[in-house]
Amino acid sequence: MSADKPVRRITIADIARMHEEGERFATITAYDYPTARIVDEAGIPLILVGDSVGMVMLGYDTTVRVSIDEMLHHTRAVARGTKRAMVVGDMPFLSYGVSQEESVEHAGRFLSEAYAHAVKIEGGVRSARTIEAIIGSGIPVMGHIGLTPQAVNQLGGFRVQGRSKDSARKLIADALAVQEAGAFAVVLELVPAELSRAITERLSIPTIGIGAGPYTSGEIQVITDVIGLTQGFTPRHARRFGEVGEALSQAVKAYRDSVVSGDFPAEAESSTIDENVLREVLGRGRLDQAESPMAIPLDRDL
Repeated sequence: MSADKPVRRITIADIARMHEEGERFATITAYDYPTARIVDEAGIPLILVGDSVGMVMLGYDTTVRVSIDEMLHHTRAVARGTKRAMVVGDMPFLSYGVSQEESVEHAGRFLSEAYAHAVKIEGGVRSARTIEAIIGSGIPVMGHIGLTPQAVNQLGGFRVQGRSKDSARKLIADALAVQEAGAFAVVLELVPAELSRAITERLSIPTIGIGAGPYTSGEIQVITDVIGLTQGFTPRHARRFGEVGEALSQAVKAYRDSVVSGDFPAEAESSTIDENVLREVLGRGRLDQAESPMAIPLDRDL
């Protein structure tokens, strides 16, 4: 029997080709090994291990609390769960931009320690030199402009960016700066659809939207929103394509009830031992009759 053909890993060249051929693509976040396997097998070409892990998985109230060690931990798990998808690690707050040397060093850790294939950096003009330095060291970079969660305190909260003339011009300048710095793609977050289209038309690299309308080259969403894992609030820009949270809740309740009622575990979920062996162990056979010192008293816990 011939061996299975090895799966080829998606690269930035493949992302560029899809963009050039007008093929719109879906990307998504993932934070752990089993989810990454499912996403990879579903044919998603690019997985972002976002610092959103802090808010949706670790219970933080903001992404700025996420450390680089936490990001490396989750990125490693996702990378181990993939065979085909390109894995992008999100550089957390203050892991870049303080100095070029530290930025390059921290970006390198995502590839050498966490098996990522690229990193993502927030910021346009202000991050261009950092992006250029990291790319100059051989590490692919995906940019991120518009609503940048790490700078949410400066931006006045989670609100759409680029609605005024000045802010729209700034976003166009940010996008061009990220492209000029060498990024292979740029995320547009919470940007008006018409402005996203104008930016996409001006760039030669793909744009990846989240809350940015239908005109970007690709789309990215937080996986917990897409699968319906979280209860209650769903961002306006997201759509629930499943109700995994409800299914999970029902499964756990059914398990609890089954244990309490004695229905689980049943014979099908249990293993057996030869009755003669058990008698020997419990001292009911020849060993017990001979009052062997090796016999275990019946009133003694095993």
